Amino acid sequence: MPDEVTAQPFAWPPAPIRTERLVLREPEARDRAAVIELFASPEVNTYLGGARPRDELEHAVPDVPGRRPGLFVVELDGTMIGTIELNRRDPARRGSGTVRPYAGEAELGYLFLPHAWGYGYAAEACAAALGWFADEYPGGPVVLCTQTANDRSMRLAAKLGFTEVQLFVAWEAEQWMGVWLSDAPSG
Repeated sequence: MPDEVTAQPFAWPPAPIRTERLVLREPEARDRAAVIELFASPEVNTYLGGARPRDELEHAVPDVPGRRPGLFVVELDGTMIGTIELNRRDPARRGSGTVRPYAGEAELGYLFLPHAWGYGYAAEACAAALGWFADEYPGGPVVLCTQTANDRSMRLAAKLGFTEVQLFVAWEAEQWMGVWLSDAPSG
C-alpha cells in the first residue's frame, strides 16, 4: 500500500460507486446544505465532540464542500444522506501512539444524517467504499476508531468485519480501534 491514501496513486475521483440503493460520489455544490446539517447536528456529533454552530458553518463551508481524495458523498434518490472518508491515519493523532503497527494506514470515517439511521445505509455504503479500497490497495489494512459508548458504530464495525486491535482512552472516553484487511471478507 502506498504511504498514504491521499497520495492519489489511483484516478480521483473514481467513477460513482453504485450499490443496490445508494451512490457514492464526489461532493458537489448541491451537497452544501446537507454538509452543514451533518456538522451542526447534535445527534450526529454526540460522540465527536459536539455540534458546531450553524452560523459558523455557513461562513466556513465552501460552495463545493470537501472535494478531496478519499471523501465520498453518500446519495439516496438524488439526495446526500451522509459521507464516507478513507484517509491516512495521522500517526500524531491523540491516542495513536499506542496503536502500532496500524498508525499511518487508511482510516474509515462516516457521518450520516439522523433521518437515514436505522435502514442499513451506513453498512451498505461502508462496504462499498471498503470494496473500492480493496481493489485499489489489495491487502491494505483499514482501521476504524469509535467510542465504545457508541453502540451503533460498534455494531457497524462488527458487521463490516473489523476486528479489535485495542481499547484506549482519548478525549476523556474509552475508544475502540479495529482493523479490516482487504483480503478478508466484509459485509
